[in-house]
Amino acid sequence: MLRTSSPILQPIRDKVESGERLTFDDGLLLESPEVPLPELGELANFVRERKNGNAAYYNINTHLNPTNVCVYRCVFCAFRADLRDPKGYWMTDEQILARGQEAADNGCTEMHIVGGLHHMQGYDAYRRVISLLHDNYPSLHLKAWTPVEIDWFCRQTKKSIEWVLSDMIDAGLGSLPGGGAEIFHPEVRHQICEHKADAGRWFETHRTAHRLGLRSNCTMLYGHIEQPYHRIDHLCRLRELQDETGGFQTFIPLAFHPDNTGLAHIKKPSSLVDLRTMAVSRLMLDNIPHVKAYWIMLGVGTAQLALAYGADDIDGTVRHELIYHDAGAETPEILSVEQLRGIIAETGREPVERDTLYHRIQRDGERWNAGEAIVAK
Repeated sequence: MLRTSSPILQPIRDKVESGERLTFDDGLLLESPEVPLPELGELANFVRERKNGNAAYYNINTHLNPTNVCVYRCVFCAFRADLRDPKGYWMTDEQILARGQEAADNGCTEMHIVGGLHHMQGYDAYRRVISLLHDNYPSLHLKAWTPVEIDWFCRQTKKSIEWVLSDMIDAGLGSLPGGGAEIFHPEVRHQICEHKADAGRWFETHRTAHRLGLRSNCTMLYGHIEQPYHRIDHLCRLRELQDETGGFQTFIPLAFHPDNTGLAHIKKPSSLVDLRTMAVSRLMLDNIPHVKAYWIMLGVGTAQLALAYGADDIDGTVRHELIYHDAGAETPEILSVEQLRGIIAETGREPVERDTLYHRIQRDGERWNAGEAIVAK
């Protein structure tokens, strides 16, 4: 039984214990500072343990950002570069293959691939990133391309979302990341990324991916100009699509980092805001199996605390992350498996290595294979 004592939380506590879905208004209440954070965390932890027990998941992965040149100028982004910017780049085949070899040599099971929208590179160049890696390192799961990139590929090819996704699957695409969601509400989206794929296009891409058998993640970028009702609206929209398709595996709340962005005057969210957002997300997204505390953005200490505030996953080793470090993230650029397991064990949780699709990984020296599927309740 839950031990929360605040009268304001009693109706929500009753719903949580009975497994009843929380409403939009419930979510707004949970966002209120009147709700004590420790009691909110207890509620979220109750749901987290009901779904995933004491396990805390991690994976061995690497990032690949094929280019930082981008046609869009999202005000929250510190990663992008103009075509003639000295820091602009497009990775060569040799560089991409070297990253694949590095991943294989270090036991990675996943490569996370996202980047800019380079207007001097055609669709075939982006497809080649996938086929090149898949053909040479077939054991790597390629989690690639946000709906913003898929929408760009549709514009380049004048083809449908289904055609682009099907063609990428043929090339070796394994699943979709959750990026590009930012905040769905047009009051915010029009201010921070008005020209790129809108919320409707984001949902259409994931709906189509799920229909084609691809699993995907989903995200929310918080701590900038949005308000609590924008965040709750965002979570409710994700929950609605999950009711329809069941294709989302993990939700990742992404803390905004303002350095080197058009919103540099905004302070990044505090750890208290991070933990409240994590807990509210776990309570609202009753139909999404996993909630991730992305240590790159939160910091290791806050990610550890988040494992008691609704999160059951802390991501992975994360080699070569650029996007959030360019925006001021001060976290390490990589953690070893031993460090990850130690970080989890320090919280009293059981470290469990998983692959992208949430199968337990079994290792024998340098060899590994995906075992039983992890099923959240």
